[in-house]
Amino acid sequence: MPQRNQIHIDKALNNISVAYVQDANSFIADKVFPIVRVQKQSDRYFVYLKEDWFRDEAQERAPATESAGGDYDIDNTPSYFCKKYAYHKDVTEEDRTNADTPLNSDTDATEFVTHKLLLKREVLWANKFFKPGVWSTDLVGKPSSPGVGEFLQWDNKDSDPIKLITDAGASMAGKTGYKPNVLVLGPHVYNALKNHPAILERIKYTEKGIMTAELLASLFEVEKVLPAWAIKNSAPKGAAENTNFIFGKHALLVYAAPRPSLKKPSAGYIFVWTGLLGAGAYGNRILRIPMPHLGLGTERIEGEMAFDMQVVASDLGIFFKNAVS
Repeated sequence: MPQRNQIHIDKALNNISVAYVQDANSFIADKVFPIVRVQKQSDRYFVYLKEDWFRDEAQERAPATESAGGDYDIDNTPSYFCKKYAYHKDVTEEDRTNADTPLNSDTDATEFVTHKLLLKREVLWANKFFKPGVWSTDLVGKPSSPGVGEFLQWDNKDSDPIKLITDAGASMAGKTGYKPNVLVLGPHVYNALKNHPAILERIKYTEKGIMTAELLASLFEVEKVLPAWAIKNSAPKGAAENTNFIFGKHALLVYAAPRPSLKKPSAGYIFVWTGLLGAGAYGNRILRIPMPHLGLGTERIEGEMAFDMQVVASDLGIFFKNAVS
C-alpha cells in the first residue's frame, strides 16, 4: 500500500491564513477628539480665556451715562508641531515570485506597515491623554473607604458608577458651561461596568436587556462610550512575547467638540499634517521606493503619518485612575 505522503502533497491553502491583525475598531485615537487638518507642519492657535466670558459685568444704564464695558484676553502662545512617524518593510523580487496563494507580498507589507503606524498613534494617544496629571480633575479608585478625591472601585458591587460619573459631568458643566460627551474606558473597566449589578438593574427592562456601549452611554448621559481594546507587545523581536492592553484600568470623561471650529472649546485636538504630497485625511501616506541596491525588483513599502496631539482645555477632562482593582 502506498504511504500517505505518496498520495497527498501538502500545499498552501488558498482560502485561509492566520495573522493577528487588530480590527480598526480596536483603535480609538481618531474617535475621541476632533481632527484638525493643517497644511503647515507647525503653527499657533488662539485660546479665549473663559473667565472673561463668564464674568457677570453688564450693568443697568441710567439716562445720558456711559454703559459698563470691558475686554477679554486671548492666549496666543499655544502651538502644535506635527512630528512625522514612519515604518517600512522591504519586498524583494523573490518574495513576489515565490509567494503562494493567498499570500500577496505587496498587500501584506502595506497592511503590516499601516498597522504599525496605527499602533504607534494609539500608544501616543494613551501616553498623552490617558493618565493622571493631565486634566484639571483626577479621581482615584480605592477598594474600600474612599476619601476626598477618591471613589469606590467599580468592580465593587457597592460602588455607584452612574452617580459618580453623572456627578462628575455636572461638576464639569458648572465650571465650564459644557457637559462631557465622551467616556473612554480601559477594557477591564468596560467589562466591570457591563456586569455591575446597579447597571444591570437599570437595563433589565430595556428591549434587549443586554448591556452595550450604547446603553452605557445613555446611562452616563454622554454621546458615546469607547472601550479601548488595542493591545501591544512590549517585548523586542526574539524575546518572549509580552502582550497586554495599551489602556490600563482607568477611565477618561471629556467634552470633545463634534468638529473643529472657531470659538468652540474641546478638551483636546488632533492636528494632522495633510500638506505633504499624497497625504490622506489623517496625515498618512504609503510610498513605494525602488531599492535596486538590495536586489533587482526590490521595493520598500514605507508608511508615514504626521500628527500632533494637544490638550487644549484641561478643565474639560476628568480622569478616573484605577477605576477597577
